[in-house]
Amino acid sequence: MIVRVWRGQATPSKADAYYRHFTTNVVPHLKELGGHKGAYLLRRVANGQVEFLAVTLWESMATIKGFAGPNSDMAVVEPEARAVLSTFDDFVRHYEVAYDGT
Repeated sequence: MIVRVWRGQATPSKADAYYRHFTTNVVPHLKELGGHKGAYLLRRVANGQVEFLAVTLWESMATIKGFAGPNSDMAVVEPEARAVLSTFDDFVRHYEVAYDGT
């Protein structure tokens, strides 16, 4: 399994808008994709901003490329997300799951 990790930040007044975008637009779309295995959205307040860490689980790098395209290290940040985030990474990181204790 491959974990895809991305980070973005929003002001406290726009953080809930990003949360709604992720849960009502992004996650339903991901669930339709073959090879997608789950998603988490982590949230914390840091330096007056709300930081989000999006963690998605995938069967393989091939399934990620089906979602992200051939340059799978580039972030997919939709216009609705860009409108409410104050900063975000334009890249993602991929990790192979080395151990699953579940």
